[in-house]
Formats: sequence, structure tokens, C-alpha cells
Amino acid sequence: MVAQIDKTMLRKRPMKIPGRVLSWALIEGRPLTTKGQWINGLVFAGYRLAQMIPMRKGADRPVYIIGTGRSGTTVLGTLFAMHRDTVFLNEPKAIWHAAHGREDIIGSYTTAPSQIRLPAPEATPAMARKIARIYSGAMRVGLARRVVDKYPELVFRVPFVLALFPQARFIAILRDGVDTCSSVTGWSKRKGENVGDQVHDWWGRDGRKWQMIVDQLLPEHADLAPLQDQLRTCMDHRDRAAVEWILSMREARAMAAQHPQVLTLTYEDLCQNPEPVLAQMLSHCDLADDPVFVDYAKTILNKADSYATLELHPDLVVPFRTELQTMGYPSGPDRVTARDVTQDHPA
Repeated sequence: MVAQIDKTMLRKRPMKIPGRVLSWALIEGRPLTTKGQWINGLVFAGYRLAQMIPMRKGADRPVYIIGTGRSGTTVLGTLFAMHRDTVFLNEPKAIWHAAHGREDIIGSYTTAPSQIRLPAPEATPAMARKIARIYSGAMRVGLARRVVDKYPELVFRVPFVLALFPQARFIAILRDGVDTCSSVTGWSKRKGENVGDQVHDWWGRDGRKWQMIVDQLLPEHADLAPLQDQLRTCMDHRDRAAVEWILSMREARAMAAQHPQVLTLTYEDLCQNPEPVLAQMLSHCDLADDPVFVDYAKTILNKADSYATLELHPDLVVPFRTELQTMGYPSGPDRVTARDVTQDHPA
């Protein structure tokens, strides 16, 4: 499905299709695990051209979809692609690399050292203008008044983004960890590939993202910090996904508690009862009601996929179950079991 466009979208709001295709082709960039990376030269040239075009009203009021991948972020972004006033950018990490050269967690655009957290003092007016002008270009091709930027890892950069765009809004989407981690594991097995002597998968160029998680985020958590040396050499996708999910969910809740600009919602609620969830979301983002948008959501949203069980390293079972209970998933802990690590091999 090119650019997340489906037949229902074509039928219900065809005027949104050209902007979505152009955003996908010329603005979002091609990350490490996708084909067509040759086009990135044109993408970055387009960013330079965008700096010469006047900024549009509303470009400094973006909406960000954050949390962790495989938790419903793409579905939510696809819904926004149908709203009459928004243009959706699906993980346009190339924009952020162009603006801040040390933010590329995956290693799609650089092999230089990077940071998961970006301190707010590093946010400059020049950086904000650069990003906003690129957003302006997306708004023009998308016939939109606002940009929706899906970049899950921005959950760890909320203060930095607010320093750039004080009027930004964030939607942090949460999902049952068993389902999220099972989905991440399946994705990485399907999409991962060997390129020369490197592995390119969910965890970046040769595990670049994973090493950053272990080195930069794990020490902040008293229950996981003692596992740092052990996890540094972890190769199991399930354990890696469990750690990323725990850290991301904790961060999302903390950011929502500290910043009123952050709204949390669950993927399960969105699928089961979309109308009130969408109304809350639109109100939070100061977006108008849109019957076509709501109708499209009710058409494409199905009951959230559910996986049977998740086998984790014994040392991760307690923090994972605790997080599930804290988030209000009463049946989740029963689906998490400790595996026999003596039989482990790379998952």
C-alpha cells in the first residue's frame, strides 16, 4: 500500500491523495530499512529549496504522534491523512537530521554519534525556522493548515520539541506491551537484512538504536539499570522490544503529567470506541470536527490484534508485568512468561 493510501481514502477524499503521495515521495525521506534510498539526495535538495519559500501560517503549530512503534502510530497517522485540515508525514526523520545532525537514532542518514534525548537548550530559532519551512512545503502540497509528524521516538524529546514549537501538540498512543513487542519482533524478522557485514533492522545499523537505549536511557531507571551490562549484549528481539516498550510507556506518562500539550490515549480504546477518542484528540489539537475523517476511522478501525503470550528473559518479567498493571491491562501480566534462557539463540 503505497504511502498508506487505501481504496477507502481514494473514494472518500480523493483531493488528499496527491499531497500524501508527494509527501511520501519527496519530503519524508527513505530510512535504512526501505528501498529507494537514492531519492534522499532529492529530498535534502527540496529541504534547501523550502528555505527560500515564505513560511505558512500554522507551520509552527505541528501535531506529533509519539510513543513506540507498532503501537498504532501508523494507523493514527493514516487517520490524520484524511482530515481536511492536516497533512500527514510518516516518520520524516530526514527533516530532523537536516535540522539537528546528532539525532539520527537508526543511522539512516549518518554514522556519526547521536543522542536519543536532545536537551532543550540545543533548540534554536534557526532550527525551528528550518523545520517550519519544510512543514510549510508539506502544507502546500497537502492543501493543509497543519502538519502531523509521526516520529515515535520524539517521546524522549518533548521538552526539546516544545522549545522549538511552544504551540505544538503531542498525541502519545499506548498499547498492550505483549501485542506491541510481538509485533516489533515480527517486523524486525521480516524487514531485517544483512548489508555487507552489517545488520539493518528495527534496531538500526548494526544495533545502533539498541546500544543507545542501553547506554543513554537504561541508567535512568533503577529497576533496569543493574541489567545494563547484561542487556548490552542482548540479541533477542523480544527482550529488546520489551525494554523499549517499558521505557517509552513510562516516558509517555511522565511527559503527559508534566506537559499539558501531551495527550495519552490507548490503541485499544481508539479501535473499540473511536468517536469519543477522536473527539478528544481533535479538541486537544485544536482541529475542527470533520465527519469524513470520523467516518473513515470507523470504516478502517478494527479490533486491535492480540497475541497469545510473550516469552521474556526472567529478569525482565517483573518490570514488564508491573508496567502492564500500571497501565491498566489486567490480563496482560498473565500472557508474559519467563523462558528458559539456557536454550536461547538469536531470535
